[in-house]
Amino acid sequence: MARSGAVVTPPSSTLSLATARRVALAAQGFADPRPLRPDRRGLRRVTGGVALLQVDSVNVLTRAHYLPLYSRLGPYPPVLLDRASSQPPRLLFEYWGHEASLLRVDLQPLLRWRMARALDDAWGGMRRIAAERPELVAWVLEEVRDRGPLSAGEIEHDAPRPTGGWGWNWSEVKRALEFLFWSGQVTSARRRGFERLYDLPERVLPADVLAAPTPTPAEAHRQLVRIAARAHGVASVGCLRDYFRLEPGQTRTAVAELVEAAELVPVTVQGWSRPAYLHPEARIPRQVGARALVGPFDSLVWDRARTEAIFGFRYRLEIYVPRERRVHGYYVLPFLLGDRLVARVDLKADRRARVLRVQAAWEEPGAPGETAEELADELAVMAGWLGLSGVEVTGHGDLGPALAETVRRVA
Repeated sequence: MARSGAVVTPPSSTLSLATARRVALAAQGFADPRPLRPDRRGLRRVTGGVALLQVDSVNVLTRAHYLPLYSRLGPYPPVLLDRASSQPPRLLFEYWGHEASLLRVDLQPLLRWRMARALDDAWGGMRRIAAERPELVAWVLEEVRDRGPLSAGEIEHDAPRPTGGWGWNWSEVKRALEFLFWSGQVTSARRRGFERLYDLPERVLPADVLAAPTPTPAEAHRQLVRIAARAHGVASVGCLRDYFRLEPGQTRTAVAELVEAAELVPVTVQGWSRPAYLHPEARIPRQVGARALVGPFDSLVWDRARTEAIFGFRYRLEIYVPRERRVHGYYVLPFLLGDRLVARVDLKADRRARVLRVQAAWEEPGAPGETAEELADELAVMAGWLGLSGVEVTGHGDLGPALAETVRRVA
């Protein structure tokens, strides 16, 4: 589908829900046409807007961080992202942004306040290792300095063991590395498969990023809220806080300061119960002609309350729900058509059979008549991108039979 549409200025301080949807989609890159040949420039465009890509270990379809680029660029070569996050000139680095994330490398100084608070904010196991086994943490850092990049598994058997029958095990070496990672003393050089390889920041990050001054926590929060506001287009305070998992009080203060500086515009979105803020440079297309399968860890749908408020789409991740209690499936992707989420599909890449399996397909109320046809086309594109030979539909779900028939017809 075409994604063109003229950009207009907001007519008043009240936005209709349809306008808010188009603003949100444009801010997330879904109003831009997919390039014919996705390249590094397209990757820069997407990451320039969304700022970060969430990383997750589930691989039933493909790793989570690859999907947002596919949703916006179409079938791009995944090596583009691998190189951008592992080779100079590095565009992305790995850290805790919205959960574990690949972030634009220029954001590293804005997250140093989080690194500095590792002893207070890191998970309990990391804090305990730092407090109770500082000699282990120091030893692990020296190993990274002398031998990096390396994984936890490469040093676990070399870890020093005190006398008395007690010994450090793998989990403690890993926790020490994760504490060093959280505190910014080491970073991720790259991943081998999904295994993180740790190295010193000065051997990974660009020199100009390392030399950049460290902002105060208040300054960093303001800038991160600015970035979140641009990525959302229109958002509540809760949306802005959640994007980088910021502190509530600091976020409210940053929003108030940005409003006073006219860097955020208070607006009312029809149907929203919470105050909203519009980025002053937000694009407001007259229409959005998107077609995309959206990953469950995509920044468009991170905030489930926001997703429901903007799209009327109630979305829950059911990976950790027992099979018999799942409503829609294990790894369910919303289907974006135009400016609406019109369906959802439970997908699995069956690499042995070389098919993309649609284990269930569900239609949203009021979905257009062409939903099955458009979804079938997009599934075929995704299958090709994943290196699979075709699409198979089980027929489960209220859209399943129509989708199965459409896939059979066009195969």
